[in-house]
Amino acid sequence: MVIILLNIMIITQIFIMLPAYSSINQDSHNPFLAAPSFKAKATILDNMSSNYVTLSDMIMAYKQMGNPDGRPIMLITGASSTMDMWNPLLLEALISANYKVIIFENRGVGESTAGIKELSINQFVNDTVGLLNALEINKTDILGWSMGGFIAQQLAVTNPQLVANLILYATSCGGSNDRPTPPEIVAINKNASMSQSQKMQKLAPMFFAPPSWYDAHPDFTTYFPIPKEYPIPRQIHIQQLDASSTWAGTCDDLSTITKPTLIIVGANDDPAPDSLTLAEKIPGSWLVRIEEAGHALMYQHPNEFNKVLLTFLDINRE
Repeated sequence: MVIILLNIMIITQIFIMLPAYSSINQDSHNPFLAAPSFKAKATILDNMSSNYVTLSDMIMAYKQMGNPDGRPIMLITGASSTMDMWNPLLLEALISANYKVIIFENRGVGESTAGIKELSINQFVNDTVGLLNALEINKTDILGWSMGGFIAQQLAVTNPQLVANLILYATSCGGSNDRPTPPEIVAINKNASMSQSQKMQKLAPMFFAPPSWYDAHPDFTTYFPIPKEYPIPRQIHIQQLDASSTWAGTCDDLSTITKPTLIIVGANDDPAPDSLTLAEKIPGSWLVRIEEAGHALMYQHPNEFNKVLLTFLDINRE
């Protein structure tokens, strides 16, 4: 088993010894290159036209960008997130590395309809497989963030033929042994009397942990995208939380995941202890824990996050 534990202060030195991610192709397929700031890049993503596919009882919205003939990578969002909340710096880096990038919205979120089926992790997996089939993608790299990591794991267990490389960001294997979401976060999310801006002000210090990092970067609007479709409907968010808490988990199935797997997490994030379980049980997996980072790791340290991700993908490119 390969477990890599990195501190953000030494990440550059260690990755000098690794082959830096290659195949950089800064061409017209990358809409973010000319944008002068993070906010400008986020606006480009927010205004990008969506595509739609019909999947049994619902319509799923997705966006595809990058090289249409490139290696595909599908990004699966976490609870309460729309597809336009992915860090545009991450999308820009993937496109520059010649990937075909697919982002989408889970049922009931943003432009995707809720349908009539119960929201569950297994149903989200079925929806994701349906999108891959509609796009005629037989195998793809998968990146799952938080609840999206639940979906990515379950997909790798039940549909391994669809997965090339697996990236699990800020997540756990769930189930009865999973530590619940901190009650103060649940209380804020379910508080109907608070406006969305009030919730954001309350959640931001927890999301962008530790407090010292957030104190030094208090204006999260300069590095965190807030798209037009945000926030998602409150009832959908509650159903997402219920879906996550009732999911049986993959803790007993992780040893069956044989795909190259990267586990990446902020050392100050609530799932950080769970990352050890994932790394211990998934054969040959990498574990990267970055200091001074929380659940919003990809926004807090985008350069380090992107370099780890793309180096892992380059090393494991088929």
